[in-house]
Amino acid sequence: MPSEFSLIARHFTRPTHHTVLGVGDDGAIAQPSPGMELIMSTDMLVGGTHFLADTDPTALGWKALAVNVSDLAAMGAQPRWAVLAAALPRTVANNEAWIAAFADGFFKCASRYGIDIIGGDTTCGPLNFCVTIFGEAAPGRALRRSGAQPGDEIWVSGTPGRAALGLAHLQGRYTLNEPARSDCLDALLRPQPRLELGTTLAQRGLATAAIDVSDGLLADLGHILESSFVAASIDFACLPNTAMEYCRNAELAQDCLLAGGDDYELLFTAPAARHAEIAALAALLNLPLHCIGRIATETGKSGRLNLLDGAGKIIEYVQHGYDHFADLTSDAPSDAPSPSASTPPERSP
Repeated sequence: MPSEFSLIARHFTRPTHHTVLGVGDDGAIAQPSPGMELIMSTDMLVGGTHFLADTDPTALGWKALAVNVSDLAAMGAQPRWAVLAAALPRTVANNEAWIAAFADGFFKCASRYGIDIIGGDTTCGPLNFCVTIFGEAAPGRALRRSGAQPGDEIWVSGTPGRAALGLAHLQGRYTLNEPARSDCLDALLRPQPRLELGTTLAQRGLATAAIDVSDGLLADLGHILESSFVAASIDFACLPNTAMEYCRNAELAQDCLLAGGDDYELLFTAPAARHAEIAALAALLNLPLHCIGRIATETGKSGRLNLLDGAGKIIEYVQHGYDHFADLTSDAPSDAPSPSASTPPERSP
């Protein structure tokens, strides 16, 4: 088996572009841009929980970093540096082709978003990747979950639900045909962080609150509502309906759209007066942006979320999103199967 240090040297040491000292010492040295605030986030991908055993290693490498980039996109921050900690079982550590493919995907994502990889750690153990990312934002410009205001509109980018539908296909719960199959699997395995959207929203002061959709659209909107001490309503008819078009099983399609997660789209709130500017931004970025609801104007209903049909009546819907520890507090037996073998990583606090 190759040594830990030879693996690092061959596969995880690349030239840096805005770093004082990168891989190879006891610590890295980075110099933040003058006057900028430092934004940090961490995500972990665990084999059997966040990805299937036969996941393509190049795609896994891309996703391991991309989900962290998505966190910074939600903050309106520009990613600059990242470190990678990896636990590799012996079967993987002995498979240099697999490691090389993972590194290729990881560094392609780093190159795409201008990130220097400046360190990390490797060990032998159950397959696990943990990335910590560092970015920058102008003082006072970073987006938070806590800024939504009564009367704000609620927006979401792209087409949520495709990644969860791709997972359903891989798990044999539904069979997708082309071109839906390729589209959904790409969404699941190679997410595209909405970085340009996030940084533009922050720089122009368009959004009052934001989060990336990782645990499910309703669940992540719930985080904004709880942090902002507000309530909201969502118009189901205004949601992007790609999942409904791809899947004839209406119940599954609805679950994927509302609670599937792993989308890494941006969900944000903005004043109604900025509606035209956001619509123009969609055209500028060539990215669909959907106004799907509104923050309630009445007070005293913090965290409440109503899903409405076309007639304005409340749709009763129980499933909200993924919770890594849900089984620990339920009556399910300890050996009950996980609801998903590709669940999105927790967001950093």
